[in-house]
Amino acid sequence: MTAHRPATHPTVAEQVAAWLVATTPEEIPIDVVEVARRLFVDVAGLCIAARHEPYVTATLAAVDRGGACTALGHHGGERLRPRRAEDGEGGFDVFGAALINGTAAHGEDYDDTFEGGPVHSGAVVVPAVLAICEREGLGGDRLLVGIATGAELLCRLSLVAPTATHKAGFHPTAVFGTLAAAGAVGSALRLPPSALASALGIAGSMASGIIEYLAEGTWTKRMHAGWAAQSGVRAALMARGGFVGPRTVFEGVHGVYRAFAPSVNPDFEHLLDGLGSRWTMRTIAFKPYACGTMTQPFIDCAIRLADAGIRSADIASMLCEVGEGTVHRLWEPLAAKHRPPTPYAAKFSTPFCMALGFLERSAGLAQFTETRLHDPEVLELAAKIRYQINPKDEYPRKFSGHLRAALVDGTEREFRQPHLRGGEQEPLSGAELEKKFLNNAIHGGWSPALAERLLHLSRDLFSLPNLDALHEFRA
Repeated sequence: MTAHRPATHPTVAEQVAAWLVATTPEEIPIDVVEVARRLFVDVAGLCIAARHEPYVTATLAAVDRGGACTALGHHGGERLRPRRAEDGEGGFDVFGAALINGTAAHGEDYDDTFEGGPVHSGAVVVPAVLAICEREGLGGDRLLVGIATGAELLCRLSLVAPTATHKAGFHPTAVFGTLAAAGAVGSALRLPPSALASALGIAGSMASGIIEYLAEGTWTKRMHAGWAAQSGVRAALMARGGFVGPRTVFEGVHGVYRAFAPSVNPDFEHLLDGLGSRWTMRTIAFKPYACGTMTQPFIDCAIRLADAGIRSADIASMLCEVGEGTVHRLWEPLAAKHRPPTPYAAKFSTPFCMALGFLERSAGLAQFTETRLHDPEVLELAAKIRYQINPKDEYPRKFSGHLRAALVDGTEREFRQPHLRGGEQEPLSGAELEKKFLNNAIHGGWSPALAERLLHLSRDLFSLPNLDALHEFRA
């Protein structure tokens, strides 16, 4: 049975679907291709880094093994059902691979981010498109199209109603990532426009992800990217099979923005203007620190204070000017942020991250541990840090950092970081990103030689006729 489709002006979803269908590998600018490759490299390193973490082990227990798809760093083992032609050796089913890779990639909060959202494109889109390309035997050209369009869509969706999704208690990456993953997978599959619009509509009913993990530093945010990735795959496949979703999923009176961002009137100009001619995802940022996005410029300020020769004992207090939209996630309740209950909660405590950065000159995977969580020197310094809201702060359009340290000798030191390092204003170089990948892979137990082979493969990834070469990286 076909749903009635009245003749009207194209809906937002139909306009997005038309763009997804029209995008070909040849039309993607070379610098956008490079961002897509960087997204794959960054996600791959993070998947490997987290592969032995308890939250990944728990996720592995929830998926079916024995399919055609790769979960990086994991062997799927024997099949749980009769062999099918599309099965590969030692993999997972398409949904399980997307869930594992997405959860691992986002699990340490070290993945890419987008100023203006904030959203994390790579951890959602790369696992979804990688899984569908392996399942369907598609080549690197379709992987490229899926990653590029999916990342672009997620960045643009995040700009439609900035800050409102967090205010409503939801995680934008989880909510809009589901729709972006559906669009990305549909684009890779070359679904017709009507099916792509339906995939977006179906994904709207699959979107989810509350931010209550902040209360106790529990794990649910870690799974949001993986859940969005697998849901996007499912939505696209259901649409390919003929399932019909609402064309007004974006602008409708019961659409995703009314549901997940009710405090702001959505401005779809941010989604549609220049779609197909101007690539927003060019400005995706790659993180230098393994923690919350908006905290990172404050860590830079703390490191600069330490580099100025100041010791923690010299500091009487620190005051930071912050954007109002960051307070409820990264600063309050302040007593809990001074003494976060878990290493994961510490990643979303600006005072704790600043203290780590000051004392360690870094805030990487090695810093967020149980030992550091209870370190008296870290806790003493974190307790000296307070905030005040700066009404002129440009969050979420721009992520910046500030501190003013009052020293015990009566003097003050003040530092500002005007932009997110790793972002548009100060991007990580290709060498820096590859070093991050290698360090993450070695952290996850890979040999340098194996990590170098995957890095080498990534340089030709989008020209491969199929993705069978990834099978080497399943263990």
